[in-house]
Amino acid sequence: METAKKKRPFGFYVCALGFTFERCAFYVVKYMLAIWIATNAAGGGLGLTDTYAAEISAFFVAATYITPMFGGYIADYWLSPRICVIAGMILMGLGYLCTWQAHSMTLVWVMIILVSVGTGLFKGNLSGVNGLLFEDKDELNSAFSIQYSFVNIGSFIGTTFVVLLIGPKGFNFVFLLCAIFLFVDAIWFAVNQRSLGEAGKKPFKHDQRQFIDKEKKKAEESQPLSSGDKKRIFAIVLVTLFSAVFWFVWYLAYMPVYYYFGHGDGDAFLNHANWVIGSFTVPTSWFDSINALTCIILGPVLAVVWAKMAKRPQGDMSMFKKTAIGMMLVGLSFVAMVAADLIRGDGQASLIWIVLVSLLMSVGEMIFSPLGNSFITMIAPAKVLGLLLGFWPIAVFIANLTYPYLYAWLKTTTFWMGYGGLGVIVIVLGVILWIASKNLDHLASEK
Repeated sequence: METAKKKRPFGFYVCALGFTFERCAFYVVKYMLAIWIATNAAGGGLGLTDTYAAEISAFFVAATYITPMFGGYIADYWLSPRICVIAGMILMGLGYLCTWQAHSMTLVWVMIILVSVGTGLFKGNLSGVNGLLFEDKDELNSAFSIQYSFVNIGSFIGTTFVVLLIGPKGFNFVFLLCAIFLFVDAIWFAVNQRSLGEAGKKPFKHDQRQFIDKEKKKAEESQPLSSGDKKRIFAIVLVTLFSAVFWFVWYLAYMPVYYYFGHGDGDAFLNHANWVIGSFTVPTSWFDSINALTCIILGPVLAVVWAKMAKRPQGDMSMFKKTAIGMMLVGLSFVAMVAADLIRGDGQASLIWIVLVSLLMSVGEMIFSPLGNSFITMIAPAKVLGLLLGFWPIAVFIANLTYPYLYAWLKTTTFWMGYGGLGVIVIVLGVILWIASKNLDHLASEK
């Protein structure tokens, strides 16, 4: 409990709140693109197909998860990570301003470019700065779990409350609000630079991770990558690719919830679930909100759990095992969707099933996803820290480039066979990863 209770520096909360503002805007836009594009013109949308809407929403997310690798390289060698973060916030705000004025796909593509470049400068580098604030590497798992709660506070506020403004104000006004969030974020981070101390003032290659001995750090920078370094990099790459399977299924799950079980304007929405409670129709965006709320609650809880497990003689559960658990849980969420469809018969599924799907996805996410940054920060060679922090999100990039094609194919088969079969495959892969984790753990511990 000592690690979990240790007071965190104010700079930690500066960085964490930076994610809150940014993720609030991001998850609102992610949701709106998937719905807005498939909503008919009378409802304020573009009136295109749900398949096309899924492709654009997926590409938007994918683009924002590949650019951090390049932004991390820039922060490793050329620019102060702090400057990168502020520049990224401003570019994202400008991107959302474009969508505020969008009535066709042209400005949507401009927005995707600006937000992608901005996210590349922002995402991994802000986590890197935050990690540098801690002297003890054993604090990192707890710190990044708490940071993940701040991430999801933003998501929860956005998908629970901000999206409600779509009704009275329209889609374009909400895009404007998202732009304002990013400009406020840039101001917040800029005026609180002093609280960060020396963290992120210089490129990561020249910065000092306090929990590494200075002489050892200096020697490491001047030497080529050792065999142990390469094995640890391979461990990071491997766990990233396994997490890509998780995110592939995780993002795909939103499509049947939005369009098969969901409700909205246009032929794309089949409404196979009852979203009405009394006289209130639950917004489909609240499916996202359940995910965010679960992550908010589990962040502090798991921070304590990981801190306690780290004190055991055998140490904490490995990253490979946590990833395996995440995969099995998201596979079970597909089983739950299939059960809902079979039980509903010719009617509508209970909303309880939709809640269960979101809970399984969310718990699976929280078991391993927040720990990617701490896992990399602890084992990555210093000279490629920013690059590898940027590489971790590539799993989401891979997932978002590929899942729309599978979604299109799944529409051609029976629901229970397509989604049920996929769920079983992912569960089996999770079991295989769990069994192989003991051998894979040796890669991460190489010196």
